[in-house]
Amino acid sequence: MGQQQLLLIVLGVIIVGIAVVVGINLFNANATNANRDGVISDLNNLGAMAQQFYKKPTSMGGGGNTFTGWTIPTGLDSTANGTYLESVAAQTVTIVGDGTEIGDDGSTVVQATCTVGPTTISVAVNN
Repeated sequence: MGQQQLLLIVLGVIIVGIAVVVGINLFNANATNANRDGVISDLNNLGAMAQQFYKKPTSMGGGGNTFTGWTIPTGLDSTANGTYLESVAAQTVTIVGDGTEIGDDGSTVVQATCTVGPTTISVAVNN
């Protein structure tokens, strides 16, 4: 009788241990997906701001059909989702976003690139 109870306790501990490991893995995967979604959302918002600057006349503080002079607004270059850097040309803006989730190797898990044109915004997730 004692051996059977000991065996059941050991089996219960193993099952609980496996459940904890699976739960931690699911949590990490969910955190990465949430960070990826947040970075993509931020990039779309920044792209819309760039297009707004492009379409606004220079007399109103815009670009007058050029992206030249547009920068990421102060405070939005680094958010809870990630950090963002822009590269501005006359007819395109490229914004690179690095997420805040850090992988096991110490590198950023989420990185995405947004390309903004006068009428288009496209986001590509790099990893």
